[in-house]
Amino acid sequence: MRRLSQQLFDIYALSLPRGHGFGRAGPIEVWGSDDGIAYGVVTQNTETLSFGCMVARRQLDDVWVVVLEVHGLASKIAALNALEVAIKEGEPREPLPANTARRPPLHDLLGRVPGDLFDSLRRPFHHMAAWTINQLYLALPNPDANWAGDFQTENFHTRMWEAHLLAAFREQGMLVTQPERSPDFLLQNRAGDAAWVEAVTANPQVRFKHFNAEPSEPPTDILERTLGPAASRFAKTLRTKLQKNYHLTPHVLGNPFAIALADFHAPSSMVWSRNALISYLYVLQPSMEGGRVRITLASEELSLQGEEKIPAGLFRSPVCCELSAVIFTNTCSISKFYRVPISGGAMDDAYLYIRFGSIWDRIPGATEGVPFCLDITSQEYRALWPQGYEPWSADLEVFHNPYAKHPFPRTLLPEATHWFQQGGNIECASHYETAILSSQTLVLPRDKPIPTLEEIRAMSTNSAS
Repeated sequence: MRRLSQQLFDIYALSLPRGHGFGRAGPIEVWGSDDGIAYGVVTQNTETLSFGCMVARRQLDDVWVVVLEVHGLASKIAALNALEVAIKEGEPREPLPANTARRPPLHDLLGRVPGDLFDSLRRPFHHMAAWTINQLYLALPNPDANWAGDFQTENFHTRMWEAHLLAAFREQGMLVTQPERSPDFLLQNRAGDAAWVEAVTANPQVRFKHFNAEPSEPPTDILERTLGPAASRFAKTLRTKLQKNYHLTPHVLGNPFAIALADFHAPSSMVWSRNALISYLYVLQPSMEGGRVRITLASEELSLQGEEKIPAGLFRSPVCCELSAVIFTNTCSISKFYRVPISGGAMDDAYLYIRFGSIWDRIPGATEGVPFCLDITSQEYRALWPQGYEPWSADLEVFHNPYAKHPFPRTLLPEATHWFQQGGNIECASHYETAILSSQTLVLPRDKPIPTLEEIRAMSTNSAS
């Protein structure tokens, strides 16, 4: 056996039903088999101070399965002894349970023509992202039968978004299951709160090659940026999902229901489209005041730009009272899947990974973010979050419907940023002090001189995050 790093264990633990949520019996030591087939955790109860252990082993299809979980042991030595026996160093993988189909390998194309984004995972600087996405695919409780094929071809973004959500949910210690074909996830916490979540992506009207695509320019007109084409694309995407009437299905009926939305409607649009979603959901109206842009709740009815004249204010619509919240992030990209492990200590000696953009300025009245440009392996970057590395849920936001029949419990996603209407204002409650408004990630050979911020911006193309 060998000691496992915290970074590697944090990835493996996302396969556990409650992810990082160990309750009172938290991990104090983590061990792995030399062949990588098994790992074990020594735990200690913070109240009784008794010890325990949990051991997981790979099945024949590489999915993790828990083979031992004990509590109430008198000593750490007893826990280590039980752990070492259950790890079964050198023995074959666990057999598949009866009537369980083998999960298709994510790397096996089975004759399919790969999409450009899947194909990009073969590039050396994306190997860590490919490994991480594969671990999350193996961690999904009950993925759709077409998951691997979709990811390899035309539905790469949708499946990547589901993997991102699983990681963000379980990182926060939620019990995440997939008991029904839809919605995608059922979230539960130890207090008994629960909600259903359906994942969806805003896609382009006309397909384009995402990899190495020239970034789209954000609209310069403030009204077009907040109520223009991006808001219309979000509106149509959400409307399509709402028309499926998930709230009428027996398992969702009477429970909170949220739609998790990620944006891929134009090249790098996630860098600038966030304000359009907020404006559409709450009917926010931009105006100029003293030379500054001021965003306020509109008192009158507004429509989105375009021929359809879609009404702004999804949450104000009485027919949407069954929608409890919209979950969103502007960081669902391939770069997210290498930034998390690399910032956590998984080194790549061949490449330099630089993230630059703007961080939310919390000074009252500030309308622009604070620029940053950091090597993701630097101590300065890691210190942005208390974990000492970039979390999955760092930029996850929950926009609460103030008129929801079944409100979405904030306790289900305690480490996300929550937006809610209070009086005549939209208020925000953040778990993390650092909130990155928009960013890009640039990968460079490590043997090259480190460029200036101006040079980095000039070199950046498709690496929006």
